Amino acid sequence: MKYLVCASLIISGASFAQDTPKNAISAPNAQKTLLTDIINTGNELVAVGKHGTVIKSTNGEMWQQAELVPTQVLLTAVDFSDENNGWACGHDATIINTVDGGNNWQLQQAKPSLDKPCLDILFKDKLEGFAVGAYGMFYHTTDGGKQWEKRFLDSLLFSEDRDYLNDLKDNDPEGYEAETASILPHFNRIEQTSEGLMLVGEMGLLARSTDNGKTWLRLEEIYPGSFFAFNSDNSQEVVAGLRGNVFSKQRDEEEWLHLDSTKAATVNSIINYDNKQWLMLANSGVIFHLQDGLLTHEQLADGKAILDGVIKNNKLVMATEDGIKVKELTP
Repeated sequence: MKYLVCASLIISGASFAQDTPKNAISAPNAQKTLLTDIINTGNELVAVGKHGTVIKSTNGEMWQQAELVPTQVLLTAVDFSDENNGWACGHDATIINTVDGGNNWQLQQAKPSLDKPCLDILFKDKLEGFAVGAYGMFYHTTDGGKQWEKRFLDSLLFSEDRDYLNDLKDNDPEGYEAETASILPHFNRIEQTSEGLMLVGEMGLLARSTDNGKTWLRLEEIYPGSFFAFNSDNSQEVVAGLRGNVFSKQRDEEEWLHLDSTKAATVNSIINYDNKQWLMLANSGVIFHLQDGLLTHEQLADGKAILDGVIKNNKLVMATEDGIKVKELTP
């Protein structure tokens, strides 16, 4: 969904492509714009979205905009390693970071000529992080983002594509460079698990790394469509994507179970509630509930796409296409 949001905004406005990055504009109702991601830093909630918007809140109800954000591109993801150190990424492979809890941000990377959005960002600590996105975009840093190393994950290629690229590499170096820029699927989300790292994306991509991202193994395909969300706990893994396709797997089992969906709404994010159930936030204002293997859903009245959410004070605080929404949770 974040890639679809990025694509639609690319078409609708050239203002997102910035040869020279500009600071985000202060807006009195920044909490009502398109917001794509939200995180609980431990001290505050931080959400990001359209035109470089970054907003903060201590309770999920009252929000203030960050003082300085050095970009106006669509920000698609945010992550914090602790209460102070955070990173966000977005269109034009832009990456920004903060060391003061999200009040002020610095530009670490912007590549307008690349014309690809970064779709997710993950930091294991304040030094090591990963940023992933469209057409196999993959960056790695070990110094807090001062330098980002671009990598091409050829282990995730289909065998015929790998043979094709190997031939190009030997006989047509320019063609090889052109093909590697688009031959991999979109990487929509990267998550840390108890077993390592999980990458999910376009064309049913499920890939696991057990050596901190050095090598990746593409798992057997369980679904040909796109996955946008993944989460796990000590006993279960859940992955979901287009049209309400949801799969779950117990950690001690190999086979994924395709759950009977009650609604054909694309799932954008998965969160765990009270260690008892999974909440899956989806398009059209749909929230799926997964508990004891049963998948049900509820429909919010406004019908707006929900891109992500966090739980704060027994409330679900959601980043949606129409800004922040808050919903009381029942035990």
